[in-house]
Amino acid sequence: MTSFKGIPVIKAGEKYRTDAGFTAVRHGMNRNRGSAGMPVERKPEWLRARLPMGKGYAEVRRNVREHRLSTVCEESMCPNIGECWNSGTATIMLMGGVCTRACRFCAVDTGNPSGWLDPDEPVNAAQSVRLMNLKYIVLTSVDRDDLDDGGAAHYAECIRAIRKASPATAVEALTPDFQGDARAVATVVAAPLVVFAHNIETVPRLTAAVRDPRAGYEQSLHVLETAKNARPDILTKSSLMLGLGETEQEIVQGMDDLRSRGVDLLTLGQYLRPTVNHLPVNRYVRPEEFAKYREWGLSRGFTEVVSGALVRSSYRAERALEKNNVGLETASN
Repeated sequence: MTSFKGIPVIKAGEKYRTDAGFTAVRHGMNRNRGSAGMPVERKPEWLRARLPMGKGYAEVRRNVREHRLSTVCEESMCPNIGECWNSGTATIMLMGGVCTRACRFCAVDTGNPSGWLDPDEPVNAAQSVRLMNLKYIVLTSVDRDDLDDGGAAHYAECIRAIRKASPATAVEALTPDFQGDARAVATVVAAPLVVFAHNIETVPRLTAAVRDPRAGYEQSLHVLETAKNARPDILTKSSLMLGLGETEQEIVQGMDDLRSRGVDLLTLGQYLRPTVNHLPVNRYVRPEEFAKYREWGLSRGFTEVVSGALVRSSYRAERALEKNNVGLETASN
């Protein structure tokens, strides 16, 4: 670990000790993994994000600063923060910032929290949503394989607290797979949410190379199907990252597999390599291809397919039912 003016600076791939006392790896991937040292790819021009601005964005940002709130939107440097905050939508990550898994696409820190949870988090999350005056909140989390239920009960408690404090705020839960535990999934969907989301991330052939060994393509499909069966009235949602080496036939297979489990909403976005220790980009998908894939998804019965290079799982989540690709520009515009 190095330092700057006496302040510790933790580089990607380095181990460090968290405030809770356990060891973690910054950005998940150790520097000795096979991708380390490969140069970062030059991004094409269509991947330029707009500068965040607008009245709604400024109001949410002011509340975040004033009350020292934490959002995934800022911490992940999401390129869509301006659009989402202007519309009254934000994403909060629950159960800490250290994941028990080490997926090769993800920059979240990796470690073993050994059962640690913040008992005040449900109240604090509810307070954050109320202070930000949000219309729609996406709750996501790290994987917590160290907990018997994967954190499902804590997740549900946070949802209930938010709805109690802000009854008009719609809640989407973007959850881990809970190791496929149907009881854990049922615990979450029993809470007052409108959308249950879980990402399959990539196609079957690439799953072992992209995701942690404890994850799995069929396991993720099972989670989505379990949620829909437990609560047929809620919407279910999933996401595919493109540009990892998948073929178009495999993209179609992923769509068909999701629809066969009753999934209603699909997001498609470009994989971007977070650090040199992570998987390199195989290709950059062009805007016209994203537009084509959206049409393929809609023809298969998805309620909406939000498809674009900078699209992320929770991008403009509140507008998915408007069936206009949430205002994305397409190649035909």
